[in-house]
Amino acid sequence: MRTPSRLSAFRSRCSLFPVACFLVALIGCRGTPKTTGTTAEEIGRLVDSLQPAVEKAVGLPFKTPPQSQLVTRDQVREYLLAKVHKEFPEEKLEGVQAAYRLLHLIPDSLDLKTLILDLYAEQVAGYYDPDSSLLYAVQGADRTQLRLIMAHELVHALQHQYLPLDSVMVQRGNGDRLAAAQAVLEGHATLASLRVLVPDPAVLAAADFWETYRDQVRNQQQTMPVFSQAPLVLKESLIFPYLGGAEFMRWWEANRQEALPIGAQLPLSTEQVLHPGRYAASDVPLDVAFPDSSADVMYEDTLGELEIQILLAVLRGGSTATVERPIGWGGDRYRVVRTPRGPALEWITVWDTRPQADRFREVMEGPFAARARQGYLVAVSGDSVGGKPGVRVTHRPSPE
Repeated sequence: MRTPSRLSAFRSRCSLFPVACFLVALIGCRGTPKTTGTTAEEIGRLVDSLQPAVEKAVGLPFKTPPQSQLVTRDQVREYLLAKVHKEFPEEKLEGVQAAYRLLHLIPDSLDLKTLILDLYAEQVAGYYDPDSSLLYAVQGADRTQLRLIMAHELVHALQHQYLPLDSVMVQRGNGDRLAAAQAVLEGHATLASLRVLVPDPAVLAAADFWETYRDQVRNQQQTMPVFSQAPLVLKESLIFPYLGGAEFMRWWEANRQEALPIGAQLPLSTEQVLHPGRYAASDVPLDVAFPDSSADVMYEDTLGELEIQILLAVLRGGSTATVERPIGWGGDRYRVVRTPRGPALEWITVWDTRPQADRFREVMEGPFAARARQGYLVAVSGDSVGGKPGVRVTHRPSPE
């Protein structure tokens, strides 16, 4: 399990309970699930029994047999804490937290690190760790759920034996591209693990299956106490690689011969994952850079279509992001700069057409500016960026 380099990409490579719950219901399990007494030996036998079905679903054999371990939830939390400390040293965490506060994506009162740890401690039932090449099952998880969880993680173990996961998942400075790459891996694992438990292709090909699947995942996530109270950006970011990634990979399998897009074939943005037609049209985002440099930059990154759609949902008071149609995003870059009166946000967005840029500017001048932090001002202007229409937004402390 690797923790990518920003908030929205902090989606560790682990299976989540709701997916498992839905599949258990779908395939008609009966009786009372057993939630205690699972041993390391039983997990090992489960992994061994799933290996042939996973190889068939992916179309590749394991080069070396997968190994597994059983861990407690306390051990999972310790593992996650170590990952957070490694990927988010205090200075970087301060910058990420300031950015998402100034973007109105999280409240000023939220302690980001604590919430992330609580979310994953609640969510994780099993995971694959590429550093040790081990599969981990969490003690106390429902035995029937563990079958799907281990199938999903076995796909990641198989991916790791054939693909350079470290180079795929370590893309510094562009969290949106990183989120797109992770969606491919998670979407691939989601489809393959579904095929392990539901081997009838006709069932998985049915449109109503996927509609029910999406609804069940979202509904069951909402029953989890920490998740249900989390900001929308964390909810949507946690679900996206599984649902959005699976939808992209369904499109990929219907339109491409290769089993998995890797290297130059990887989507370059969440826009391309959410809207495969943009991928097919080679709609590549513009690399946006600030015209000046500053030694006081706390954090800098790209937001991308997914998180802009989440922001738009937040500004209109929605409970989910509306991602069915492209919004014309053509690239963006934001940074948080340290000032004597507090952190300041600078954000440049690029749009495919002038009307799309104008619509976004209206939102920034309206609902976004109306939420300005006390003692802060929002300024919005139209700019040309790389020959395309752009919008520049600042959210900074008022001058004395």
